[in-house]
Amino acid sequence: MLDVLAIASRNLLRYRRRTLLTLLLIVIGMVAVLLFVAVAGSFKAMMVGQFTDSVLGHLQVHRKGYVASIDNLPLNLNMSAAMVAKTEEALKANPLVETWSPRIKFGGMFSNFAETTSIRINGIDPAREAATVPLLPGRLIEGDKAKPLVERGNILIPVLLARGMNTKVGDTVVVVATNRDGSVNGKTFVVQGILEGVTGPGGRDGYMHIDDARALLRMSDAEISEVAVRLKDFSRLGQADKQFKQTLGESTNKEGKQTIEVHTWAELSPFANLARMIDLMTLFIKIMLVSIVLVSVMNVMMMAVFERIREIGTIAAIGTPPGRILSLFLAEGLMLGVVGTAAGIIFSLAAIFGINVWSPTFAFGQQQNLVMAPTIAAGDVLAIAAMVVAVAVLASLQPAWKASRMDPISALRHV
Repeated sequence: MLDVLAIASRNLLRYRRRTLLTLLLIVIGMVAVLLFVAVAGSFKAMMVGQFTDSVLGHLQVHRKGYVASIDNLPLNLNMSAAMVAKTEEALKANPLVETWSPRIKFGGMFSNFAETTSIRINGIDPAREAATVPLLPGRLIEGDKAKPLVERGNILIPVLLARGMNTKVGDTVVVVATNRDGSVNGKTFVVQGILEGVTGPGGRDGYMHIDDARALLRMSDAEISEVAVRLKDFSRLGQADKQFKQTLGESTNKEGKQTIEVHTWAELSPFANLARMIDLMTLFIKIMLVSIVLVSVMNVMMMAVFERIREIGTIAAIGTPPGRILSLFLAEGLMLGVVGTAAGIIFSLAAIFGINVWSPTFAFGQQQNLVMAPTIAAGDVLAIAAMVVAVAVLASLQPAWKASRMDPISALRHV
């Protein structure tokens, strides 16, 4: 095998310009793909993190039918105390779960005694909410960050509402809500902080303590609208989703109908389509890489066979078996793939390191100065490298097969 590789390397060096051009095409393709995968992956992770760590959580648990009517924030589809207990039991038993936060969500009217507008309210447990969506406290642009996220009797309001209503931290406001039986109740609150907006769901939401939400809605039971769940490892989201849909999805009422639903962030956010588009673009870039390698290697190998017809006839005439000739040309394709891939990986990792040193920033929606920190997993590098080498060998197969099947006499007569 080593002698075959040695002969193949000498044959490639005989045509250095063509070999270098082919290697350059492979290197450019590798760098383009690995850089795109790293940068697009960084942007996708950052985008998903903005939604999951600011608003949604990784998973959410609801009563059956709640999500279908979520725009109306229906109080009659809240989870009962028994459902909450069953959900928390399942969450405690699952080692993939880091923490979770119960929420009461409802629509109300917000007034500063001069103007009135609508508002979406999230009743939360401050400590548990901050642990479940850790970017939420960082969205506080006005207010005391040393305090708990929101205290009893206080409210956090979105910056759009604060500016539109000319409301500041420390102002007293009124929130009016309609409870499940149709009666209306109002309660005064002090504005504890103003939250920076976030693109997507949650950009116009206010927050109050969950006990204040229950008092405002005159709830006597420990019911909630949803449970937001944070996992220890986001990459295991699919596994956790499957497990919870099996355990909690089996909950049924007396009529045998399902009572609890589990949804991932992607099932709740329209921006999941953007993440899928990034994955699709990555696939197209990989297809382009395969095409570049296939065309460039096949071209150089076909030219090698055409230019060396008499040489092939000579080695065939002295008794070299077809399999040996086949292996010689396949070895040339293999070496092109391996050397081009190795060089491409080195240049790509250097470029990724350079981008991390540069630390470019960009804005996404309302979020400013997000730092791009591209990374690429070793598995992705190995998978792309294996694909390039495999395609290089496959591209050599047809010219190599043609060379191994040449008639020695016809080849020696070739001019």
